[in-house]
Amino acid sequence: AIFVPLGGGGLLAGIASFVKQVRPDIKVYGVEPLGAACMTEALMRGGICTLNQVDAFADGVAVKTAGTETFRLISKFCDGIITVTTEEICAAIKDVFKDTRSILEPAGAVSVAGLKSYCRLYGVKDKVFVAVTSGANMNFDRLRLVSDIANFGAKTEVMLATSIPEKPGSFKRFVDVLVGDDNISLTEFKYRYAMSEDGKAHILYSVEVDAESEQKQSLVDRLVAADMETVDLSEIQSAQLHLRHLVGGRARSFTGRIPDEKILQVVFPERPGALKKFLAELAPSWNVTLFHYRQTGNLETNLLLGLQIPPGEYKNFSDAMERLGYKAEELEAAALDAFSMFIY
Repeated sequence: AIFVPLGGGGLLAGIASFVKQVRPDIKVYGVEPLGAACMTEALMRGGICTLNQVDAFADGVAVKTAGTETFRLISKFCDGIITVTTEEICAAIKDVFKDTRSILEPAGAVSVAGLKSYCRLYGVKDKVFVAVTSGANMNFDRLRLVSDIANFGAKTEVMLATSIPEKPGSFKRFVDVLVGDDNISLTEFKYRYAMSEDGKAHILYSVEVDAESEQKQSLVDRLVAADMETVDLSEIQSAQLHLRHLVGGRARSFTGRIPDEKILQVVFPERPGALKKFLAELAPSWNVTLFHYRQTGNLETNLLLGLQIPPGEYKNFSDAMERLGYKAEELEAAALDAFSMFIY
């Protein structure tokens, strides 16, 4: 089978028309973004139509109205149209980069996303397929979005939100239950102390699990059984694009500013089990009030951490960091002044 990017339909119409003359046994499929599926809509209605709006993420195939002649040829020669989400397109860009070190533009990657979707839907293995990767006109700024949501499209990462009691020791207990015996790898972790009326703290985080296996549900069930209400945000695109950047903000406390709070930057290793080991060293001596981490793909990354460290105990904290082999430093004055505008 051959999978072809589909916008106005010219490329697909040409390939399908030719292939069906020389090898009619080969299937030819068009692939459209779900948010710009003008040909799918036209085929469903039995005639050309114009979409009210289109998602311009895959701008090379973001077309409102299919061509009249291409519609006729595709109706006659094409074996079907597949639609793919933005997350699936991003996952395809990542797949091609891992295999070839080439970066496709979204319009060029829709065919790979469609091929993967087809194989997943029909359980196809050990077959020869062709995906026409039609472009590499990638906007560099767009790579940030691709990197952020590719794993969600590949179903290898899930984003969750969990509520726990806002009291010392809860943070470590949460991580112990979350990681369990699976040694699950966390890719994102965001929390800020907030003494609300219900006494709950809310944590947003992402973990590497197979989103389509029992592993994700087992993880959620484990947390719920431990009385930690958990919500799956993986299918909510606005959470992936915006909510993850809004979590945190000003600490909320009935007594004003959090007593003895230190804001630190910690050089943190990116390996499974690192967070569990880190919290085991901190608890129960110091209460975590802020935690901001996102996986970078490096051997280690910078973690922003808030801790309540009473006067006279900072040396004990430094000794604990030395035992772990982690480097922890308080924010310098200029940085702390800037952070204070938003976290207090």
